[in-house]
Amino acid sequence: MSALTDLSLAQMKAGLAAKQFSAVELAQAHLDAMAANRHLNAYIVETPELALRQAKAVDDGSRTGPLAGIPLGIKDLFAVEGVQTTAGSNILKGFVPRYESSVTANLLRDGAVFLGKLNMDEFAMGSSNETSAYGRVISPWKAKGSDAELVPGGSSGGSAAAVSARLCAGATGTDTGGSIRQPAAFVGIAGIKPTYGRASRWGTIAFASSLDQAGPMARTVTDCALMLTSMCGFDPKDSTSLDIAVPDWAAGLTGSMKGKRVGIPAEYRLDGMDAEIAALWDQGIAWLKAEGAEIVSVSLPHTKYALPTYYIVAPAEASSNLARYDGVRYGNRVTPKGGNVHDMYAATRAAGFGKEVKRRIMIGTYVLSAGFYDAYYTQAQKVRALIARDFAQAFEQCDVLLTPTAPSPAFAFGAKADPLAMYLNDVFTVPASLAGLPAMSVPAGLSASGLPLGLQIIGRPLDEMGVLDAGLAIERAAGFTARP
Repeated sequence: MSALTDLSLAQMKAGLAAKQFSAVELAQAHLDAMAANRHLNAYIVETPELALRQAKAVDDGSRTGPLAGIPLGIKDLFAVEGVQTTAGSNILKGFVPRYESSVTANLLRDGAVFLGKLNMDEFAMGSSNETSAYGRVISPWKAKGSDAELVPGGSSGGSAAAVSARLCAGATGTDTGGSIRQPAAFVGIAGIKPTYGRASRWGTIAFASSLDQAGPMARTVTDCALMLTSMCGFDPKDSTSLDIAVPDWAAGLTGSMKGKRVGIPAEYRLDGMDAEIAALWDQGIAWLKAEGAEIVSVSLPHTKYALPTYYIVAPAEASSNLARYDGVRYGNRVTPKGGNVHDMYAATRAAGFGKEVKRRIMIGTYVLSAGFYDAYYTQAQKVRALIARDFAQAFEQCDVLLTPTAPSPAFAFGAKADPLAMYLNDVFTVPASLAGLPAMSVPAGLSASGLPLGLQIIGRPLDEMGVLDAGLAIERAAGFTARP
């Protein structure tokens, strides 16, 4: 039965339709794989009874849809009714929502089977999945000649590890500054962040509301396209949701690059860039050129300001969003003996929030304070507008942009103890997030140490189709078949 877990999502869909296996058999194969790989710590909560019940309903015909019977993992940022949802934080330990997030409701509507809640960096703050209150997620990959445990990337590290290790057919992720794309690159899978507003944020625990966007993580571009169509759609409960039609992206996939212009941003050629990353980028350019694309050089002059802008805007919004966790309404409560309500707030937050979350709340509160609001937050928003304008001008010359996804392969736990060194992991992914653009990572090769490397495609607003087609072209040219 283990062979079932090796199928792509599209192959599982076809096999179920042809009755080559049942949805219950497919779900059970993944539950067995989860049980055999608990050392990876990819799941915070496993839901075998729910999964088998949903699968049985698919087999008896009472649950149908484009994803009927497909076993998925759900990042622990999405509220799933009746299942503990913690955002990887102690402050929400034991919180069981009585409602369903819009994204997971869409997936359930289309017949998906939920295997459990996936581990993640606390409140999506991290690039390595080391900040989770429920323990770090371990990548299923190892470097050649080394037994060192590697990070799966973050914040969607549990999603990345589970998809790569064949513990689910696909997984939901969220991307605030690269949290779908960077972990996808680290573990050799595909992942796409759609245009901001394509997928509803309702019922998804907020980090930075003007940046957070849900998206799929899966082993192929086609699998991502199938999931993305189900996940997206207008939601009146989300004031930022876009009221536009959702295409059948998988049906529209061609992978053709004939007549397309691919922009190569000069500013992404960083000083001291890893030679393997630079070589892979050049290889990606050559692949797309061979597929008929025209390669054009473009400039994104405000790129160097993207990281500092992000690390003002995102913590500022986090500071505001996380103020709701006070121990009063839900989650953990710590009440000091003889203390008043303010003591309870302080004790609850001190015990409930981890070090990285506290750091970002403090940064965010500082930049929003009366004496510094204009100097930091207002200025960052102006620079963000300039970054978005850079992209708009670049897209007058090209259809998509091609860049590396991450500045290095996956690294060992503890290798980046300095927060600034960790933040630099997002150097290639943050600009597209600030501009709200669709962007995707596709596995494109291996490092000398045998670890996956990814290439990133960035598209115009609402041009997920162009991004997916370019991703498919790279996927076909790279022929990436390596697995952990």
